[in-house]
Amino acid sequence: MRLTVANGAIMNKSNIIRTLIFILLVSGIALAIVFREHFNEAEIKIWFEQLGDFAPVLFMAAYAVATVFFLPGSIITLAGGAIFGPLWGTLFNLTGATLGATLAFFVSRYLAADWVKKKTGGKLKYLMDGVENEGWRFVAFTRLVPLFPFNILNYALGLTRINPVHYIVTTYICMLPGAFAYTWIGYAGREAIAGGEDLVQKGLLGLALLATIMFLPRFIMKLRNKSAS
Repeated sequence: MRLTVANGAIMNKSNIIRTLIFILLVSGIALAIVFREHFNEAEIKIWFEQLGDFAPVLFMAAYAVATVFFLPGSIITLAGGAIFGPLWGTLFNLTGATLGATLAFFVSRYLAADWVKKKTGGKLKYLMDGVENEGWRFVAFTRLVPLFPFNILNYALGLTRINPVHYIVTTYICMLPGAFAYTWIGYAGREAIAGGEDLVQKGLLGLALLATIMFLPRFIMKLRNKSAS
């Protein structure tokens, strides 16, 4: 009898925590939608340029929170390139995005993984079957080929049984090409506004990187189809 009561208390506490997390998540997404028009590259650049030595850490933390609340990562990545330059900007952008993807993954797994096992269907079933069959390789594929929006994918992958370490490492590595391309474009845009040197070369390199990122999914799809045949 005592064991039953104890188990019931634990279940109630777990349900309360889940409810609080869910309310926080929904509230954060609602606020992000309301203030979305103020979320732009210029405003982000102004905020973080005033933070001095604390800017990198706070920037990565803000990127992580923005990812959890479905704010567009491309805007933050461009701002990161403009604020920190191509190399440090890529590192901070990639780390912040991966932290956010990891938070979303664990929130999703904690809140809804049990429920999803009973309700899986449609595209989510395709996602879960793919992870079951291919593991980290499927995560790599979906990070390189945007079959799903980035923010939604983070939550969707949390509903699967993939190893968290495999998810985090694969996410970090496979987001690197896109992170570098968009960071460079943000950096090139800053240099263009400031009238820096070698603007033509920097702009052409940015366009080349963007073209490569746009072509990469098609190339990967061809390789995937060839290996499957």
